[in-house]
Amino acid sequence: MAGVRRARQETLRETRREIDDFLSIGAVQVAELDLGDGNGMAEEEAETEAAVLRPGPGSPPVTSGAVFVLVRRAGVPVGTLLGQVPEGADPTRVLARLARELPRGAPPEPWPAPPPASVVVATRERADQLARALDSLLAQDHPDFEIVVVDNAPVTGETRELVERKYGERVRYVCEPVPGLAVAHNRGLAVVRGEVVAFTDDDVVADPRWLTELTAPFAADPRLGCTTGLILPARLRTPAQVLLESHGGFAKGFVPRTYDPEHPPADEPLFPFTAGRFGSGASMAFRTAVLRTVGGFDPATGAGTRARGGDDLYGFVRVLAQGQRLRYTPRALVWHHHRETWHDLETQAYGYGAGLTAYLTAILVNRPALLPALLARVPGGLAHARRLTAVRATGEGAGAEAVGAPGGHDSRTHPWPRRLARLQRRGMLYGPVGYLRARRALRAAGVEAR
Repeated sequence: MAGVRRARQETLRETRREIDDFLSIGAVQVAELDLGDGNGMAEEEAETEAAVLRPGPGSPPVTSGAVFVLVRRAGVPVGTLLGQVPEGADPTRVLARLARELPRGAPPEPWPAPPPASVVVATRERADQLARALDSLLAQDHPDFEIVVVDNAPVTGETRELVERKYGERVRYVCEPVPGLAVAHNRGLAVVRGEVVAFTDDDVVADPRWLTELTAPFAADPRLGCTTGLILPARLRTPAQVLLESHGGFAKGFVPRTYDPEHPPADEPLFPFTAGRFGSGASMAFRTAVLRTVGGFDPATGAGTRARGGDDLYGFVRVLAQGQRLRYTPRALVWHHHRETWHDLETQAYGYGAGLTAYLTAILVNRPALLPALLARVPGGLAHARRLTAVRATGEGAGAEAVGAPGGHDSRTHPWPRRLARLQRRGMLYGPVGYLRARRALRAAGVEAR
């Protein structure tokens, strides 16, 4: 007993130290810098002179201090960096010089005109955030799209009132009384009219070309069933937001990639079960007919259920299991408002772990024929789980410009607290139980589980 008490006391002391370290993390400005379309070393100075620096969505103008920068060339996202702007210096010139060190990347692929699309936004009692998201969605340059807001298990009439008062005929309102993100998404899927259905969250600001870039690939590839896009932080004002982004946040890098079940990627031995590598639910689109064919999302997964998450991952794997391709396209950008507090991160870490194993349970319950393939990948899956929850050393993978704040994708410039890693592992143990409880709750509510 004495040994157990000592272990608990040491764990408490460690958690207090981690929280102290966490609270010492400073805020970082967010901005985007467009270098234009200059080519070649001879044009570097002209490129610097022509650079345009803008603050991130909702942020004030950039001043001295640390700045997290999305770098564009001719409007196309090519990378991120962290720059330190000295007192009195011109932020645009300082950051443009740093940005020139980023790889130029391949020329953007030309796409045909995007197909007609629908955007589904599930929300619950967050009218202020929803308004910000809808304003950005209505500014999309896509030639033919609709927006559907699904009000999930509302307590008040605020969401309906907002949509009807401010957005009128431009946004369709649908109420879904059964709680759960997947249930809400399925409700949206049932009523959309577009050939492609895109999903995003109520806490994002979408780049004006987000929907066009996310949906145009479907016109070029008849076997494409799903696309995902780039997700970057709208704000890095709190330690929680900086810590999450320094461990990759939701971003999947700046290199487009197509996943084809007929040609499994050699560097993904767990394919397709590492669905978190493909993208996230804040920026995803599906060919509507394909998603309907697989039955949509499992309603016993996702935020708002006892499974805590995993609805997007379930959708990715079901589409791939149908023989459809999935494409990650970093030109489709949304800015995401990360959670703000230590408690938020604890909830998020546990939910991620639970959602991971809940979605795997859902896949096996609904597609038992996939069990042999999953079992063959169990050894690699355990190693992958350890990597997911590993505590990284301070500064691992970070360049000289990224000390103490996020720089390039997944630079891990702050150690991931052991407390959060333990919570994620606990969530992974709970996930299958949570999923089965969520199925029972749905049956009690009269909703058919997948």
